[in-house]
Amino acid sequence: MARKFLYVVAALIALVIAGAFAYRLFGNELLRMWLVPRAAFTAQPGLQRSAYDSPDMWFARPGVADDPSRWLPPGVQPAAAGKAAVFFIHPTSYIGGNAWNAALTDEETNWRARVFLRGQASAFAQAGEVWAPRYRQATFGAFLTTAPDAQRALDLAYRDVAMAFDAFLAQVGSNRPIILAGHSQGALHLETLLRERVAGKPIARRIAAAYVVGWPISVTTDLPRLGLPACRQADQAGCILSWASFAEPADPGMIVDTYDASVGFTGVPRKGTPILCTNPLTGGAAPAAAATANLGTLKPSADLATATMVVGAVPARCADRGFLLIGDPPELGNYVLPGNNFHVYDYSLFWANIRADAVRRLAAWR
Repeated sequence: MARKFLYVVAALIALVIAGAFAYRLFGNELLRMWLVPRAAFTAQPGLQRSAYDSPDMWFARPGVADDPSRWLPPGVQPAAAGKAAVFFIHPTSYIGGNAWNAALTDEETNWRARVFLRGQASAFAQAGEVWAPRYRQATFGAFLTTAPDAQRALDLAYRDVAMAFDAFLAQVGSNRPIILAGHSQGALHLETLLRERVAGKPIARRIAAAYVVGWPISVTTDLPRLGLPACRQADQAGCILSWASFAEPADPGMIVDTYDASVGFTGVPRKGTPILCTNPLTGGAAPAAAATANLGTLKPSADLATATMVVGAVPARCADRGFLLIGDPPELGNYVLPGNNFHVYDYSLFWANIRADAVRRLAAWR
């Protein structure tokens, strides 16, 4: 399921990058030619056990200069940070076709990661310190093929994330509340982290909330294995939020087809099962909300260096199989995917509401 779903997401994003005309002419073969590494996967040694003790292995954490999670849109005043420790896993920013996993020092890849972190992880900075690790993420091309090397690349990336999480826990102490968050590939790794490191373990009691965004979670065949319930109230702590954003008319057919052909974590097919949808405007308390409930959407600048915040611009309602519909397509930039898929903007559409949501769930946890 993981590789197949990212195949769809990566194909859609690559469609934007490659151009619709070229895609119609050559389809997936063209995308594979450009983005799937031709070299065989090369096993890489694990990082040193103490690697994530160093601030250099983090995009964001206390003591890191130029921390992108501290960015704020113009006009938004900084506020005293809460006591949470936030572990954030950034989405795919490596699109190279020369290797299956990104090098930690790749400048272009790291620039993209910082762009994502400014627009996503910054929403959690008011709730507490944000820790966002560098990791040897799998390349886009790993999600365009079913070759075993693709899974090896994902496994390598997750091992780095898991090591970073262990270092995060050791450095933030044993009593602080924790917020977990990720997007796209980052949400995939977060999902695995929940299953392997949180579900059924004492640390589950410390989780104020987990934001598994841009990744489908089957309510019936996945959620029971993640160790936390879905968030059904705005002031509920210890729960999971998840959504995938589409403007209308929405066409999530490619994602639905892949989802329905997969098997959930309980071993039961996902076909026909509802996808978890948390409305970020209501915190899960209601499936729909008007644009007046939207405290602020980030509209990025053309060069992606900054963004302005627009209040009351976008509504949201959970509908159909569990996709979050946002009405008419808002003008946010050039990265809207086919089918009116606003995957790239899952966080920025609701940035101010997510910021308030994290603070509220932290208060509820206490």
